[in-house]
Amino acid sequence: MNQSRPKVRLSRALGIPLTPKSVKYFEARPYPPGQHGRGRKQSSDYKVRLLEKQRLRAQYDLSETQLSRAFDRARKAGGKTGEALIIELERRLDALVLRSGIARTIYQARQMVVHGHIEVNGRKVNKPSFVMKPGYVVTVRDRSKEKHPFQVAREGGYAGEGQTPKYLEVNLKALAFRMDRDPQRKEIPVICDEQLVVEYYSR
Repeated sequence: MNQSRPKVRLSRALGIPLTPKSVKYFEARPYPPGQHGRGRKQSSDYKVRLLEKQRLRAQYDLSETQLSRAFDRARKAGGKTGEALIIELERRLDALVLRSGIARTIYQARQMVVHGHIEVNGRKVNKPSFVMKPGYVVTVRDRSKEKHPFQVAREGGYAGEGQTPKYLEVNLKALAFRMDRDPQRKEIPVICDEQLVVEYYSR
């Protein structure tokens, strides 16, 4: 599935709103795009699992290779592979920049990291896949704080009321947050039946 296609169309195809802008369109037309969108037949088991995998990929804006590698690591971690996969993805730097309210979308969070606006423990990190650990502190670099997206974030423009996960301690006025502990699956705001993803990769 082409994840560079317009986000509203991608949201409708996957059945989940991927950006705040797509929410209103998705609510109005939740069925897939195209003239046959409303009347599609029941999918095969393979298509159901494939769709769930694509939904997960889209929510973290990952390539197929990135998700496949993350699955391999999760499978070796022990315990429930599906839960381990979601928790691993949630510990990515770009995902937590989004959760903190510093970014509006996962796409914006990735861009902030890649363009060198983000520091972890006082050092610039430009890899969105950087793995966060409990106790790590993320800040927006001083030279970036006056840029418009960060000014909006500082005023709480991206943070939904009561939506900050409990595994983060966030200070938006300072454009900073700390990862207090590893997330639990039930706390992670991702729409996914991860068992279907496990079944897809285990086929």
